[in-house]
Amino acid sequence: MKIDPHIVVTGIEAADRVRTRVNEEIAKLEKVYPEITACRVTVGRPQKRHKNGDLYTASVHLTLSNGREVNANRNPPKDHAHEDVFVTIRDTFQAARRQLKDHAQKLRRERKKPVGPPEATVGTLIAEENYGFLETEDGREIYFHGNSVINDGFDKLSVGDRVVFAESLGDKGPQASTVRPLH
Repeated sequence: MKIDPHIVVTGIEAADRVRTRVNEEIAKLEKVYPEITACRVTVGRPQKRHKNGDLYTASVHLTLSNGREVNANRNPPKDHAHEDVFVTIRDTFQAARRQLKDHAQKLRRERKKPVGPPEATVGTLIAEENYGFLETEDGREIYFHGNSVINDGFDKLSVGDRVVFAESLGDKGPQASTVRPLH
């Protein structure tokens, strides 16, 4: 973690033990997602005393390297298990861990998306000289020779047809070494 965790414990007598447990839980989070840049944890007990025991509250706020933030908290919805501060801490960090795992899985899926060959539109055809130009989605013009169209398909191309192509650097700039119509 780039910044030391900020841990706030209020209204709890065993604050040192609580801080130790929080640091252990933070270490578990870093194993799940090592790119945590900042962490703020608060653990506390409400000011009012209840007849049947106080319910502890805890929250975890994480900042990740990609700017995303993860927030998890356990504020008493009358779950009597949260009369134990360590159960409250465990539940809060489990919620944060689930969010981090979901985020990491989403990132892996995004990285695995196959990237296919670039697509373009036939912008110009000079049929009598057996060449043309493709217009890419980013606004570039790419030269192609009729021989680069697969299956001797140059004569079947029309302006406006969608194609995929393999780009290479020719003597006069970028050119399509292979052109395949998408129809």
